[in-house]
Amino acid sequence: MRPMTSESVPRPALRALRAALIGIAALGLLAACSSDEEPKYVERPVEELYNEALDQLEAENFEDAVTAFEEVDRQHPYSVWATKAQLMTAYTHYLADEYDEAIIALDRFTDLHPGNRDIGYAYYLRAISYYEQIVDVQRDQRVTKLALDSLQQVVQRFPNSEYSRDAALKIDLTRDHLAGKEMAIGRYYQRRDEQLAAINRFRTVIEEYQTTTHVPEALHRLVECYIALGITQEAQTAAAVLGHNFPGSTWYRDSYALLEGKDLAADPSTNSWLRSAWNWIF
Repeated sequence: MRPMTSESVPRPALRALRAALIGIAALGLLAACSSDEEPKYVERPVEELYNEALDQLEAENFEDAVTAFEEVDRQHPYSVWATKAQLMTAYTHYLADEYDEAIIALDRFTDLHPGNRDIGYAYYLRAISYYEQIVDVQRDQRVTKLALDSLQQVVQRFPNSEYSRDAALKIDLTRDHLAGKEMAIGRYYQRRDEQLAAINRFRTVIEEYQTTTHVPEALHRLVECYIALGITQEAQTAAAVLGHNFPGSTWYRDSYALLEGKDLAADPSTNSWLRSAWNWIF
């Protein structure tokens, strides 16, 4: 008998054979896929899960650490370890520079556990998660303002804590950053000869960020803007405020030279907002 070949098999039978083979292959594929399914849920002791998470964190396997801490919360939601794991999840995200995820986890923690002994740290870590995202003054400062608000919450809610002292320091740095943004915008307007818009920005620095390092320059820029507009009395007052409070600064020397070149003298006696500023800001 001759061996059977594809030529000797009727076409309908050949198609049926191919379909059967494809079906067998598909069943094999499904069987292989089923072996890749998630492992069966096995409840484990909470201490074992928590220690495993800590080991992953110490090894800087942040993704695995987050998964392990979340497993503590999932398997033992009413235990004290679950509360700790929620905070550690946020901390792990922070270490991994996943600040948005850290903030979400911290918001959840503070909502669920407002009376927890670590609530101060949770507020502090949330503020730091915003603080770490502060960008240069040429870019949008929305996150900087969120950082400032969060840092102020730490100081107000936990004034005697160790977190409050560090938050207060960072508040000063954050305010200086926001003042720097106002200065950058003011200088931009000044270069475009939009003096009134520039004055508004420099005035904001003097009135709202008076303890920052940008105040001397802001006063000098006001001198320049007022002279450009021909408002000599305001220019004189700005220079007088600058000289009274920062007599040794290069900005005062520049303002003095500018006024001298215009045959003007610094005069604080005019009735202006700067005269009031002289009385209460410094």
